[in-house]
Amino acid sequence: MIELTDIRRSFSGLEVLKGISLSIEKGEIVSITGPSGAGKTTLLQIMGTLDSPTSGHVLFDGTDTTLMDARRLAAFRCSHIGFVFQFHQLLPEFTALENIMIPGLIRGTGMQKVQDRAEMLLGKLGLSDRKDHKPAELSGGEKQRIAVARALMNEPDVILADEPSGSLDSRNRDELHKLFLDFRNEFGQTFVIVTHDENLANLADRRIHILDGHISG
Repeated sequence: MIELTDIRRSFSGLEVLKGISLSIEKGEIVSITGPSGAGKTTLLQIMGTLDSPTSGHVLFDGTDTTLMDARRLAAFRCSHIGFVFQFHQLLPEFTALENIMIPGLIRGTGMQKVQDRAEMLLGKLGLSDRKDHKPAELSGGEKQRIAVARALMNEPDVILADEPSGSLDSRNRDELHKLFLDFRNEFGQTFVIVTHDENLANLADRRIHILDGHISG
């Protein structure tokens, strides 16, 4: 499904990624681990087309995203990739329901269809009674579940998560980990997760360890 070939990325002459090649299959949960500064987040951003490699190729089902211009990349991301970040990145002026709906509206899907899907996702997450609450009125665990629902709004091919449980307590971390497994089992969802959380890393189908810009082990 995702094929990375000889990915290299340099910043001001410093090579952070040094020729990484890997494949990720549909329905896999893959964890990316390694020490701080190893290049994990850079690799995830390149995979998600938020950054471009200095050299190398990123293919989604045979489509080379490194050949796309900025406009095509934005449309591709909106349709094919969902993102979950450590600190939620919810928009504070919008309700939980509205935050989930935003990717669908950006994509141009009809309002009623977007709202119906957002409410369905809220129901699956057990948050229907929180749909009219703004982020400041939600707990950390609730905000992260809303962020997952937002990532799933457009039924993307893959969810890319960067330290998704890093700001959560142990109970909410466990709930989030179970949520990833449930969505993969129910919908065949693919997850690529950068994490320092050993429990989450070990739940994955496959673990990729990055060290000094290389895949280690």
